[in-house]
Amino acid sequence: MWVCAHHGGHGSIGHPSSHSHTRAAAMASSADQKPQPHVIEECRGVLQLLSDGTVVRSKALPFPVGDGADRGDGRVEWKDAVYDTDRGLGLRMYRPAATTAEADQDVRAKLPVLVYFHGGGFCIGSYAWPNFHAGCLRLAAEVPAVVVSFDYRLAPEHRLPAAHEDASAALFWLRDQLGSDPWLAGAADPQRVFVSGESAGGNLAHHLAVQLGTAGLDPVRIGGYILLMPAFLSEQPTQSELNTPATAFLNRNIAESYCRLFLPTGANKDHPLVNPFAPDSPSLDTLDVGRMLVVAAEGDLLRDKNVEYAERLRAARGQENDDVELLVFAGEEHAFFALKPASAAVGELVQAIRRFVATE
Repeated sequence: MWVCAHHGGHGSIGHPSSHSHTRAAAMASSADQKPQPHVIEECRGVLQLLSDGTVVRSKALPFPVGDGADRGDGRVEWKDAVYDTDRGLGLRMYRPAATTAEADQDVRAKLPVLVYFHGGGFCIGSYAWPNFHAGCLRLAAEVPAVVVSFDYRLAPEHRLPAAHEDASAALFWLRDQLGSDPWLAGAADPQRVFVSGESAGGNLAHHLAVQLGTAGLDPVRIGGYILLMPAFLSEQPTQSELNTPATAFLNRNIAESYCRLFLPTGANKDHPLVNPFAPDSPSLDTLDVGRMLVVAAEGDLLRDKNVEYAERLRAARGQENDDVELLVFAGEEHAFFALKPASAAVGELVQAIRRFVATE
């Protein structure tokens, strides 16, 4: 907002030169005043987009995590690495700790590999956030599996398709590392790789399924895809969107704000990267991705889209095909895996993932 200074008063009457000088000074002062940037979008209290295009990020964490949920109790080892040095994109790798007998014999059973992409509306989040870390600890310990949790570029600094490009690069990096990194190679089975993600990460997992299918990482084999409440939206709202209360963790206002921040300039929610049923989206009827587990939450704004996605995949494969499994968690909201990593519901979800991986 422009701020104009107004000068004048009775003392200037009858003194034209003084009055002109005062007006000129006021105009100069006004010209020196520039509009101050103001917040035009705010995300979860940790990201602000200002009117001049500046993005301000806070180091605060928007989600609490339960006491002890992120410690791992010594059951899991982890280490960090970088998969894109130019962009500074990192990851965290987890594996169950070796037992005393295994350590003595320098032997470790080969485990399935679970790739995980975190949520956050494509705008916030990191593998290092305590919630995501806690969930990955639980997956590694209880599936059990080697878990690889990747970061990716975030909007609005990097709008879509930046995140999708990074997710693809992450998988090809992993393909190369599974045979060469001793920390991974000693524990990971490259013939049992599963690609998963929650919310925005579930969206990434879907598009990786479209890109790679079952054979796109040769010689590494993808055994299936696990989509946790994937972020699918459209211009036409679903009934679950219309019914979502303003008090929900993911409500319509927050979803709209995310979209304004991450969509390509000029795009709407029917963009193929957001709406898998849009006219320009790859056909689900011919999608060859092998096995898939789709998880929805009963109280989620995205529930109807998630259920429809699984049902369309099932219909395309025929009634007798059971490669697509749909689980709807009663009483849960969006992103409950990340929000409540120590909860009983997440325990049920981890066991479902365990069964999905084991019955390949």
